[in-house]
Amino acid sequence: MDTSIHTMQTLFCQLGMAGDEEQINAFIEKYRPLPRNIALSEAAFWNEAQAAFLAEAVAEDSDWCELVDELDCLLREN
Repeated sequence: MDTSIHTMQTLFCQLGMAGDEEQINAFIEKYRPLPRNIALSEAAFWNEAQAAFLAEAVAEDSDWCELVDELDCLLREN
């Protein structure tokens, strides 16, 4: 059983992206605001594997789900 504590940094690393705070903030600034009518996993900036991971995390209410929701909220802010 995986008992790791996930953070936004580990989420970005899991997605194959840079996990440092500066890069995360730059990503969020670049892609927000994400329109409300587009699900996070359906955004054009994800590759197929990233989109599948995000969709699965939410659908299965996995231990990544809270962070995926947090990222979703950060990308919706103006």
